[in-house]
Amino acid sequence: MSDQKVTIIDGKAVAQTIRSEIAAEVSRLSQTYGKVPGLAVVIVGQRKDSQSYVNMKRKACAEVGIKSLDIDLPENVSESDLIFKVHELNANPDVHGILVQLPLPKHINEEKILTEISLEKDVDGFHPLNIGKLAMKGRDPLFVPCTPKGCIELLTRHGITIKGKNAVVVGRSNIVGLPVSLLLLKEDATVTIVHSRTKEPESIIRNADIIIAAAGQPAMIKGSWIKPGAAVIDVGTNAVDDSSKKSGYRLVGDVDFKEACGTAGCITPVPGGVGPMTVAMLLKNTLDGAKRVIEC
Repeated sequence: MSDQKVTIIDGKAVAQTIRSEIAAEVSRLSQTYGKVPGLAVVIVGQRKDSQSYVNMKRKACAEVGIKSLDIDLPENVSESDLIFKVHELNANPDVHGILVQLPLPKHINEEKILTEISLEKDVDGFHPLNIGKLAMKGRDPLFVPCTPKGCIELLTRHGITIKGKNAVVVGRSNIVGLPVSLLLLKEDATVTIVHSRTKEPESIIRNADIIIAAAGQPAMIKGSWIKPGAAVIDVGTNAVDDSSKKSGYRLVGDVDFKEACGTAGCITPVPGGVGPMTVAMLLKNTLDGAKRVIEC
């Protein structure tokens, strides 16, 4: 274990700085053009976690001056009715971003719904054409998925060089692992993806200058797996039992934080690292979508 001092990457502070930048730009749009960005959030059913997340997004929009439009639909809404509502929002000139809160009920095809969202309003960045352009050299998507975008923003705002570095992404989900690996590649990193079928993952992770942990496995990555001085971005948010907490659980990342602090050069905490950045990037995507329309 190294005696070096680790830098804690404060995602909350970075996200607040970005929100302040967005608020200033929204104010400028309002004063210059008399228009502000609009974000529509579609939620189906009454899942408490989804409702909580949507409330957080609504509050964030209000903080920066983005107009929030909430569409609450019943759990038993038909797929065709949901598609009709998405088409309505596609045609609404005051809506510059559309977010359909996932997961959707089992009787609805999520992929079909996400594909129906206008490419110009796909602020989640999951439209197949946006992901396809992200994967192609020399092409730029209109929007990049929020959590992966937040990971890269945390690295660049902390002066961490990506170009030419060995980056290991742990996890290959469509939401984080795959798109963040494509973003790192665009930034000229040499990228390796570690997943559930990878043999001897620790030996691969140990060579990484940059680690993006997004496997959904609590404290999977030990301090001994981390190269001294490496940058660690921990996307994992895992609930583990803790009787000392009122809720009965606490949140931990995919990296053993205490151990990693003895080896890593910098690391994000859980919670308070990547999470706040995801919402900030959603606001930024909405602003960018609005600017393309309002300033054209």
